[in-house]
Amino acid sequence: MIEIFKTTEGSLQRMTEIVEGSWIAMTNPSATELLEIAEAIGIDIDHLRAPLDEEERARIEVEENYTLILVDIPALEKRNDKDRYVTIPLGIIVAKELLITVCLEETPVLKCFIDGRVRDFYTFKKTRFILQILYRNASTFLQNLRTIDRKSEEIERKLHISTQNRELIDLLELEKSLVYFTTSLRSNEVVFEKMLKLETIKHYPEDEDLLEDLIIENKQAIEMANIYNGILTGIMGTFASIISNNQNIVMKFLAAITIVLSIPTMIASFYGMNFKVIPGMNSPMGFYIIVSTALIIAAIIVLIFRKKKVF
Repeated sequence: MIEIFKTTEGSLQRMTEIVEGSWIAMTNPSATELLEIAEAIGIDIDHLRAPLDEEERARIEVEENYTLILVDIPALEKRNDKDRYVTIPLGIIVAKELLITVCLEETPVLKCFIDGRVRDFYTFKKTRFILQILYRNASTFLQNLRTIDRKSEEIERKLHISTQNRELIDLLELEKSLVYFTTSLRSNEVVFEKMLKLETIKHYPEDEDLLEDLIIENKQAIEMANIYNGILTGIMGTFASIISNNQNIVMKFLAAITIVLSIPTMIASFYGMNFKVIPGMNSPMGFYIIVSTALIIAAIIVLIFRKKKVF
């Protein structure tokens, strides 16, 4: 899908054709759409395809007529009816009089611009637009990190009463998401630092505040991802030990019960043999003597186990 926007008289307008100062938003474009834009603007089609590869790394490539900026953005995917946080590439192509974004799917990073929720946004101010996209991206990372933290706290509460592996598997998925986020945020930081040194992207004094906010937001996202990752790793190790310990306690209890119950069975087996074992066997009270003896021995063993805190 291709959408063309331009800021006119302070508001964002949809355009039917490419004009100077416009923003071309490409979301999961077809091969025909890629070829159309590549020929119309003079861009290598491979650079338009690059953001559509989920494994593409964040980087900057400077060509004669345009500059390609590839960054990672957070995304949500469904797996086994559960939300899973991953990262996907977002391509920003800065041409002479245009700015093009290419992404595999619709993302909140760009949606807020289309919905008019970003102040001081103008499609023709390309440098500011790029900084605003990167700032929104860092903010989206932070929002998702807070969501991951809330989910980990919820899973942690369940783990206090659980002997199952399900919660640990959920924590493992969150830990993997944090690894993706940390790696992507660091890659984005490298791209951002290189971008600031490019002569093809002009820098303006009025964007200094936005630039400072972007630096702070990105560093905060990296720090939060590292902190949450460390916490999750510790939680997983601790609760894996707790679950293993709980299982050992259950097994110890069952073993003690088995020993206690085996005493009456063993005594009854002796008296069930087809020969005389102990005097009094033929007494009218023999049954009660045998049962009482078995119960007394079982009670003694229970008291010993209680003293040793087996139960």
